[in-house]
Amino acid sequence: MIGRLNHVAIAVPDLEAAVLIYRDTLGARVSAPQDLPEHGVTTVFVELPNTKIELLAPLGDGSPIAAFLQRVPEGGVHHLCFEVNDIAAAAARLTATGARILGDGRPRIGAHGKPVLFLHPKDFVGTLVELEEA
Repeated sequence: MIGRLNHVAIAVPDLEAAVLIYRDTLGARVSAPQDLPEHGVTTVFVELPNTKIELLAPLGDGSPIAAFLQRVPEGGVHHLCFEVNDIAAAAARLTATGARILGDGRPRIGAHGKPVLFLHPKDFVGTLVELEEA
């Protein structure tokens, strides 16, 4: 069902400092910041030859990234994102097996302009999983 790894997301307390590390220290190509108010994040993508790294910073008081950074102030891996061909079919298959979809269970548009869903980490060995329609 899952396809390629689309990105690894890292929550960061200081987005500008994180960009400097990836761009200037490691020499990676880094996108411009993008605010996603519906997700409560500002995101930047680090482009790699085989995948991406998403740097996430909180946007607004209700941000899930702000809550994550309260628990892990230095930041860290937040989630893995895998591509799926049909997000509705993937959601139906997962819920039929008892997996939980976070939120209201309906896909929302993610940072790449495509439908995404998040799966409960307790159902995936402690890892928050994002599915993005390819």
